[in-house]
Amino acid sequence: MKHKERLAAYANRIEEELSHFLPLEGLPQQEVMEAMRYSALGGGKRLRGAFVLEFCRISGGSVEAALPYACAIEMIHAYSLIHDDLPCMDDDELRRGKPCCHKVYGEATALLAGDGLLNRAFETALSEEAVDRVGEARALRLSRELAGAAGYYGMIGGQCIDLAYDGRVPDRATLDRLIALKTGALIRVACRMGCIAAGAEAAQITAADTFAAKLGQAFQIRDDMLDVEGDTVTLGKAVHADEKQGKSTYPALLGMETCRAEVARLTEEANAALSAFSDTAFLEDLALALVTRMN
Repeated sequence: MKHKERLAAYANRIEEELSHFLPLEGLPQQEVMEAMRYSALGGGKRLRGAFVLEFCRISGGSVEAALPYACAIEMIHAYSLIHDDLPCMDDDELRRGKPCCHKVYGEATALLAGDGLLNRAFETALSEEAVDRVGEARALRLSRELAGAAGYYGMIGGQCIDLAYDGRVPDRATLDRLIALKTGALIRVACRMGCIAAGAEAAQITAADTFAAKLGQAFQIRDDMLDVEGDTVTLGKAVHADEKQGKSTYPALLGMETCRAEVARLTEEANAALSAFSDTAFLEDLALALVTRMN
């Protein structure tokens, strides 16, 4: 199965399961759930969820067993985008080619929708349905790993550094740290979670972590490059936003040619880490597609 076909199959399965875990029940507070579904369903590459499923598969586990955790990480990602787009953060209007959550539901409901997705992620990860699939010990470890990656020592920490450097270009070490937390933490934990769900050995978990750390940085460099050379229609969001907001980016620090060389180097190093596994053609092809993408 080619990488596009497998990624689409994973995305469709995650979408189905997400809808299951985010039900519309006609409750008085339903508008918040509608906003949660608006942001979590119907768009996005589902990369983080796909990494959970694929690393579980190549570690000898069941994709179905890992599905609740793929959904949980996609909820975390969706919540982070809702909050990132708010006027108090990046003040964006478009996300995935459609109006941001706060543009449709208002800032207050969008804030609650993000909070709702964050909490629902852990309700999902610790649900009876999820625990039955992987067992109590693994469910607890998976939830703990996800919480760490999403919190102060992970994604939130990266966003804090980003805000602290608003209007200033940090040095390379600081920018690498920012990206390792803000973007890389969820990608790394996605790959680790897939291994953990399958009961993989420690060496494989470490290899998955290395792959994800390298690819996550390459992915962000490419994302920064697209903000410079992409277009709104293709990307589904405003371009040159980073420059206008004085954001910390790799092109601003390194220049475009150095960025291209860094992407190539990091992708090669990421794929080298996959030697701890067999049947990695999908991940290798996906890594290349991600760092050469146009949206």
